[in-house]
Amino acid sequence: MRFEHILFDLDGTLTDPALGITNAIIYARKKRGLDPGRNEDYYKFIGPPMPQSFVEYWGVSLDEARSILADYREYYVPKGLFENAPYPGIEALLRTLVAAGRKLYVATSKPTDMSRRILEKFALAPYFQAVVGSDPTRVDSTKAEIIALAHTRYGVDMSRAVMVGDRHYDVAGALECGIPCVGVAYGYGTREELLAAGAVYVADTVELLGDWLLD
Repeated sequence: MRFEHILFDLDGTLTDPALGITNAIIYARKKRGLDPGRNEDYYKFIGPPMPQSFVEYWGVSLDEARSILADYREYYVPKGLFENAPYPGIEALLRTLVAAGRKLYVATSKPTDMSRRILEKFALAPYFQAVVGSDPTRVDSTKAEIIALAHTRYGVDMSRAVMVGDRHYDVAGALECGIPCVGVAYGYGTREELLAAGAVYVADTVELLGDWLLD
């Protein structure tokens, strides 16, 4: 099947955000007098909405997660946002897909404005028809809601669309919206996680992702 509309997750799929995200988590922990831990301790936070990770991994309430998120953003918005880099080969892949007539979108749990700033910083923004992110005033946005918004607001044809992401949240959101999801194992989810969630294919490299999307 030829997929005309391709929705990409951002963190762990288009760019590697690990340094900025984990530094911001360490900042929030230090501010609260907690053991900061190591950057690699927080790789599992990359992908899902950050407040959900605080609730899941630290056992805090949703109200407490909101407070932690505010501390997190004190570091992340001015600095951590750009402690980030596109995966090697991503820009070439996007260029090739657009040249082949595909319409590209970003569908991310990161707030829309932050996502646009990252894409603009790394000169990736021109490849995308739209950037659809979460509402920064909410802590419970789901990937399914974000994909659905891409459909209703920007006319993504769900009958010819595919999601690309690195975590099971991406797969689950896509399936809830009735579209397939391709997993990428070069991000922060494992091949096993993605296949168990129902990914139709898992690409180990950016090059293999391109091969599948253009097949």
